[in-house]
Amino acid sequence: MKFSVAPRRAGLLFGSAMLFASPALAATPVNDYPTEARVDYVIGCMMTNGQSHESMRKCSCSIDKIADAITYKDYVSIETLQTLGEVPGERAAAMRINNWAKDMLDKFRQAQVTADRECF
Repeated sequence: MKFSVAPRRAGLLFGSAMLFASPALAATPVNDYPTEARVDYVIGCMMTNGQSHESMRKCSCSIDKIADAITYKDYVSIETLQTLGEVPGERAAAMRINNWAKDMLDKFRQAQVTADRECF
């Protein structure tokens, strides 16, 4: 017995398969951070919030929420700005008064506040 699918039915079958595949694709994070960046954040967070399994869960949740709100590229820029903010001198002062830098840091703080509300 020969099995044949009419072109219209084949398109319908393909469309149905894509419909069922879509939720899996949608669940993939758009701004996925490297594991090292996530672990670094969680370790720092746990140093502040206690070194327990519960703290690890909350800190992991926090970086996941931040990753949903901020691209990894922006996250790296923000880490650099935070480091420069701790350095004394004119060059670091220029970054502290830069509007772009302030906006980036504000965006990160807002993401952290949201993550803290949802995770802690």
